[in-house]
Amino acid sequence: MPAYAVGHLHDVNVGPDIVAYLKHIDATLEPFGGRFIIHGGKVTMMEGSWSGDLIVIAFPDRDSAHAWYDSPAYRQILPLRTRNSRGDVFFIEGVDADHKATDVLAGVPADQPLG
Repeated sequence: MPAYAVGHLHDVNVGPDIVAYLKHIDATLEPFGGRFIIHGGKVTMMEGSWSGDLIVIAFPDRDSAHAWYDSPAYRQILPLRTRNSRGDVFFIEGVDADHKATDVLAGVPADQPLG
């Protein structure tokens, strides 16, 4: 099942360190099958509020995502980002291509709230 590394970053100081980070991150993703599917971009708010930048990197599975994040190549460049931005980063599993919204109800009693 696909997995995603998601970053919601704020206050990114785009200086020499971030430029170096961006120049090197693609090479760290390649051995683990990682690829950007969202990397910033213009947000059109439909509900609620939003600030910051959203980054989503797709991996073939959760093990590949963890292996990338823990790899020596990524660990070497990680401080370039963490010293120059703040935010949350997490992994989340995706769904299969045939997923339906009601699939999340499997095993949940009808009277139990989701979440």
